[in-house]
Amino acid sequence: MSENTQDRPVPLSEAMARGHLFAEACPSREVLKHVTSRWGVLVLVALQSGTHRFSELRRKIGGVSERMLAQTLQWLEEDGFVNRVSYPVVPPHVEYSLTPMGEEVAEKVRGLADWIEVNMYRIGTAKEMAD
Repeated sequence: MSENTQDRPVPLSEAMARGHLFAEACPSREVLKHVTSRWGVLVLVALQSGTHRFSELRRKIGGVSERMLAQTLQWLEEDGFVNRVSYPVVPPHVEYSLTPMGEEVAEKVRGLADWIEVNMYRIGTAKEMAD
């Protein structure tokens, strides 16, 4: 049995289901990597405004390569955060949107992104002082 922060015994199955981010083999680390990567954050925040096609996302997220955007969307889809709908037309038409769980995680990373944007002057000052 494992212990939680209130020193109450927690069944191992419950502890394993929740994950343990500091454990090297914890699968939550992969999800954390997908969500908090530069492109993961930007994709999640971009999709908060609604459904987008691949080309729209690529234009909206400056600097992302086609390969990285495709890979990031695939990871976020596999994690259950992004919904991909492919329409059987020529040329192919694919749309991406957030799932309900994606909306939740996007709200969390948006808070971090907003904090960074608002505090860039402080971050810049700290960088200058470190140099």
